[in-house]
Amino acid sequence: MHSDNPQAGKARTLSRRLCFEALPGIPEVQPGDALDAHIAHALAAGALELAPDTIIVVAQKIVSKAEGRFAWLDEIKPSGHALELARITGKDPRLVELTLAESTRVLRAVPGVLIVRHRLGYVMANAGIDLSNVPGEGGRERALLLPLAPDASAAALRASLRARTGTSVCVIVSDSFGRPWRNGVVNVALGSAGIPALIDRRGEPDRHGRTLQITQTAFADAIAAGAAVVMGEGDEGMPVVLASGFLPTAPEVDCKALLRPLEADLFQ
Repeated sequence: MHSDNPQAGKARTLSRRLCFEALPGIPEVQPGDALDAHIAHALAAGALELAPDTIIVVAQKIVSKAEGRFAWLDEIKPSGHALELARITGKDPRLVELTLAESTRVLRAVPGVLIVRHRLGYVMANAGIDLSNVPGEGGRERALLLPLAPDASAAALRASLRARTGTSVCVIVSDSFGRPWRNGVVNVALGSAGIPALIDRRGEPDRHGRTLQITQTAFADAIAAGAAVVMGEGDEGMPVVLASGFLPTAPEVDCKALLRPLEADLFQ
């Protein structure tokens, strides 16, 4: 986020300090819950106030839970294709069937790994379907799917927070992704509202006067990755993070801008 260029460009801002703060006090989210109410209550309990440049990063998991994006595993009947992929990957055939239902294409299927193109365009493992931190009920297991439309989820949460708090904050819905050629997962932005998810720097000069030809900054992903450090991936129970202090003055675009078009995807 640091630049030594004294010239102010379209993506410049005077601030270069960014603070991430986990918001404690978010309860176990149930279908139909109002996330804005949970967030407002946690803010009040911590005597915290939102600034206009605040970006609220919420874990995809609580958005999906609030939207009721559950599937009961005992209701899933695996197809022949799912059974074959389960044999190859060693995965639960019911989860494989769910993955196929949420995907448009299987890209890789090897022992322990099932990579697909999600219906929303993401290339990811298991279509983002998860069992961790997803409580069952009455002895029945259930899986959690991604939100139907993460950008719309972010926009709706932003609007409800503005109505409840009087402050027009920005929102990112984040999830953890693996990456080709690198171990470990990092958080990326699935949906956003109020921020420039992708900042196009092409045509701007660098510090030596050369014109940038290909530079596009995945700002929403960068904020999501930073928020993950304080959000955690296990039992931390911190699904909401406040990021403040830095908001570029670039045009607002949502996270659909981050998806590489199929014709430009060299890795499918």
